[in-house]
Amino acid sequence: MPAGRGEKGQASVEMTALLPLVVLLGALLWQAVVAGQALWLSGAAARAAARAAAVGGDADAAARAALPPRLEQGLRVRTARDGAGVRVAVRVPSVLTHGSLTTVESRAAFPSQAR
Repeated sequence: MPAGRGEKGQASVEMTALLPLVVLLGALLWQAVVAGQALWLSGAAARAAARAAAVGGDADAAARAALPPRLEQGLRVRTARDGAGVRVAVRVPSVLTHGSLTTVESRAAFPSQAR
């Protein structure tokens, strides 16, 4: 029997066995990117909402305008009682399903500019 003849197709078998692991790793990495984007954009939405609240505007509308439509679902905006600060909570969408995994929250504050 010539050398290597019994190993014909071994690479195909190994690739078939590793393919689900590679796909899972790719999905996990993409989910991490989506979570990072949600965190980053929640900060931007919190700053926009805080600016709007500081001048007497609609903090909720400002936060929604700063987010893409997919992240607007489940958005929660809470303004501090003194009107100086805002907390924005955004759901992290799941890569593999239509649901969400968790919620990220950001805070921002600006001194009141309304007179």
